[in-house]
Amino acid sequence: MSKKSFVLRIDEETFKAIEKWAADEFRSANGQLEWIIDKALKDAGRKKPATKKKEDEDKKEK
Repeated sequence: MSKKSFVLRIDEETFKAIEKWAADEFRSANGQLEWIIDKALKDAGRKKPATKKKEDEDKKEK
């Protein structure tokens, strides 16, 4: 999967909360933001959940 880079401006208090949450789940702040956005899109019905086959392919790429 190709990823697009972009700049995100976020207030310091919010970023510290994201960093803490990420550390609690053994993720980077960037990884935590990706997870939050992905989950929000799926919960809103704007992104289809990954299929088992797609999940397996993604794991092989890492």
